[in-house]
Amino acid sequence: MSLREQLCEYGRRAVELGLVIGTSGNLSVRQGDLVAVTPSGAALDRLAPEMCPIVDVEGYLVEGELQPSSETPMHLAVYETTDAQAVVHTHSVFGTVVATTMTELPPVHYNALLLGGVVKVAEYATYGTPELAANVRAAMEGKQAALMANHGGVTIGATLEQAFEATRLLEWLCEVYVRGLGVGKPTILTEEQLAAVVERALNPPHFPRR
Repeated sequence: MSLREQLCEYGRRAVELGLVIGTSGNLSVRQGDLVAVTPSGAALDRLAPEMCPIVDVEGYLVEGELQPSSETPMHLAVYETTDAQAVVHTHSVFGTVVATTMTELPPVHYNALLLGGVVKVAEYATYGTPELAANVRAAMEGKQAALMANHGGVTIGATLEQAFEATRLLEWLCEVYVRGLGVGKPTILTEEQLAAVVERALNPPHFPRR
């Protein structure tokens, strides 16, 4: 499947799962020094491969008739400072709720470790600006995900599938936290508890055969 076809497939899935609405959200996938990205102002569930422009890592349009997403500078900033090969940015409901009320998403479940633990909320800046790109890059350091204040979330992966699954996990964690607040005060896992999870993952139990 080509890079552009991947963008179309996961763009449709993002809409189907309610992770974006209207023309919000954008995705990109990298191969070498080239990045295929969703176009500006297009609904993600109505994309065709030829609609997706390709830029180089410096932000120059290499191929395509449509303009790249306005958030392309943020995608390129993430590629510059991580080993990511794909970036997914959405305006999911619970992620945006947390991003408008918190400075970070605490680890309410051990699966937060899959995103790097605590998910930071990048300081607010106007979309598509170098300021937002810099803020996201700082919040993403050492992580697989970040939230963007009063905006949404962004995740990365070695593949577009991994980045998309990280987005689904981020939204699930945000929903657990928000719904937990409706019941009481969510219990936050300690560093010791999270370290124990890592230790168990590295040393799983062995079940002998009969």
